[in-house]
Amino acid sequence: MPEIKLTNITKRWGKFYAVDNLNLHIENNSFITILGPSGCGKTTTLRMIAGLETPTSGQIKIGDQIVFDSDQGINIPPNKRKVGFLFQNYALWPNMTVYDNISFGLKNIKEELPVMDIELKTTSDVIRSLQNTNKLTQIFEECREKTGKIDKKRLLLKLINTYTISKHTAEKIFKFNLHSSNAIEQDAKKYIQQFEEKKNKLIAAHQAKNETVNEKFEVVENGTVKTLVRRLSNEEIDLSVNRVARIVKIGMFMDRYPAELSGGQQQRVAIARTLAPEPQVLFMDEPLSNLDAKLRLEMRYELQRLHVETGSTFVYVTHDQMEAMTLSTKICLMNNGLLQQYDYPLSLYNKPNNLFCADFVGNPSINFLEAKGKQNPDGTFTFTVLDNKTAVFTPEHNFNMQEWFEQRDAEKHSNDLDEKSSTKVEKENKDEVFKYHIQKVNEDYISDDDVIITNEDFILGIRPEKITVDVNGKLDAAVDGSMPTGMESTLKLNINNYLLTSVIFGSQSFVIGDRVHITVLPYDILLYNRKSGKLIASGSVTIQ
Repeated sequence: MPEIKLTNITKRWGKFYAVDNLNLHIENNSFITILGPSGCGKTTTLRMIAGLETPTSGQIKIGDQIVFDSDQGINIPPNKRKVGFLFQNYALWPNMTVYDNISFGLKNIKEELPVMDIELKTTSDVIRSLQNTNKLTQIFEECREKTGKIDKKRLLLKLINTYTISKHTAEKIFKFNLHSSNAIEQDAKKYIQQFEEKKNKLIAAHQAKNETVNEKFEVVENGTVKTLVRRLSNEEIDLSVNRVARIVKIGMFMDRYPAELSGGQQQRVAIARTLAPEPQVLFMDEPLSNLDAKLRLEMRYELQRLHVETGSTFVYVTHDQMEAMTLSTKICLMNNGLLQQYDYPLSLYNKPNNLFCADFVGNPSINFLEAKGKQNPDGTFTFTVLDNKTAVFTPEHNFNMQEWFEQRDAEKHSNDLDEKSSTKVEKENKDEVFKYHIQKVNEDYISDDDVIITNEDFILGIRPEKITVDVNGKLDAAVDGSMPTGMESTLKLNINNYLLTSVIFGSQSFVIGDRVHITVLPYDILLYNRKSGKLIASGSVTIQ
């Protein structure tokens, strides 16, 4: 399956930028999740790749084909991009059966396709299905009711799935009435002989035209597969429908209507319909948002399995970070039309490159502590946190903080010059540094608007699981809130009027007002620059 490359993709309406200069490389056979808050540009990005929305500028490439280029005037329509799109609502036809819903799009395909000998394929499928009479006998016995009567619907489905044949071929085999025969082997041989004769005649007819038929039953002339602008045959449509029905496990529901299905079953039908034309890329726009929590979890496993079985490239839009973390090979985190970080799920969680990424990823959210101090000669940092506590931060790797500041200021100066000299339309939705969240008992949000920020102002990011209740802990706290789930408890801990979130694993119980000792585990702590919001380093911390 193809890789996808977005180069300087921008989408704006007037001065409003939905997507601003997005560069993205989606690797072959990957499962990419576009994550972010509502209105960040997720769906717009998806629709631009699919061809449902036209970018203002930039280039989009799917595999070796440029499907959009503003400079060259290229804009390939959606139906020519070989992509599938799964919408948030299932959009199933209520008056059509499951089979008809899946096959509907296939019936409308008309393009240059290989010339197929469908009759030869059907004949060969019959021969192949009848050759092992022991297996046939076993299938018949599995499809008998207690009365001894054959369950036709079950038998047809069993034949279709066992031999990978169309329902038309399965019905033809059913009409042989072998399931009622007392001499199944003898009768099967008779039908095999008849169809072998037919097969030989069909092959001879091709030979008379200096043609051959390959293993896919495509007609070959002078070493080249013959093609023709045509529609799919009923046999091809049926094989495609059955193929995707097996993948999403809805074979028993083919004659039902959408109203007779559960929400999860309807979603499977929508997925099957999207997969039927064998798209190179599958786009999904929050497809699980209408399902309940339990069903959503089950469908996540199904989507993972589908990704492996189909080998397609999946691009998935969601605002649910749990879906993103569990499904993705990589996450594209966006905010205000800008790419914030494009990384592996665990890398995004463990080393978010700015305050927005750190705050958005993780449930419960990360703890932010204002830290004031500077770097020591030995490379460590000494900070004042929680008003009167001393914290010593040791980065994973040695670096010079002054050099980091100089690089930060140089980048900002360069960006300012680019903005001034650019012919770019002035952006209405201005890019802003993320306003980090500091929780206090009497004050929830801290604003930097009226605060003079210097190079001694930092932010420490501490994940809730790094704060543990410990009888030997050096920090005293009061339990301000407790939410046990059985497997863990999420606590709100009051330290000097600051509220820190902690996740305590196990079945411990806590009561509001309890006094506890806590320890901040001294590793995987994040250090951010308060002025720019960018990640400086990760390391360990000791709070006294």
